[in-house]
Amino acid sequence: MIMTRALDKELGPPSMSHAQPIVFVVDDDISVRESVELLIRCEGWQPETFGSAQEFLARPRALVPSCLVLDVSLPDLNGLDLQKRVAVERAEMPIIFVTGYGDVPMTVQAMKAGAVEFLTKPFGDEVLLRAIRHAIERSRVVLNREAEILALRDCYTSLTHREREVMALVVSGLLNKLIGSELGISEITVKAHRGQVMRKMKADSLADLVKMAAKLRLARAPRLNVSQAS
Repeated sequence: MIMTRALDKELGPPSMSHAQPIVFVVDDDISVRESVELLIRCEGWQPETFGSAQEFLARPRALVPSCLVLDVSLPDLNGLDLQKRVAVERAEMPIIFVTGYGDVPMTVQAMKAGAVEFLTKPFGDEVLLRAIRHAIERSRVVLNREAEILALRDCYTSLTHREREVMALVVSGLLNKLIGSELGISEITVKAHRGQVMRKMKADSLADLVKMAAKLRLARAPRLNVSQAS
């Protein structure tokens, strides 16, 4: 059985309440849920426990750093099948498997599908806590990346059709003169559109703009040669 920590451990308040990590626990053994819940709470994280996969899936997605401590054997949907659902619907949530009868094929399947850890009961507090810390940090990185992409998409949406055309040619490495020739506009007009693109995308340099285009997976415009522009 999982060892529990002393109840009198001092709890530190989170720096931002809305960013407090959530540790989800899905296990049909109530004694395990209660033990893990106490351990999680003592670390200052927010625990949420469920006795089945369906109960967990009914809970809306939480857009804060999180992870899932998941038993393999469950009364409805088993842990490995739930893992497949989580990978699609809640990709920012790493999974830590716990089981009382793990075998090598099961462990390999879970790890290949992206589990961060596969623990066999009984295990010590620190083993589980170390896995949770790692999982929460992974979740935080994924959420930050998602937030960055959403912000970039908002900026890109603010561009006019012409500005998007100019941006595509700029990140392809074309000079203003060639961009003007391709689009049938003057070099001065290209410079004006280019300035608007840099401002709206909040790019400090051409290198920044190229990185943004890559993150947005924008298709680069074909390179022109000088003869095409003349």
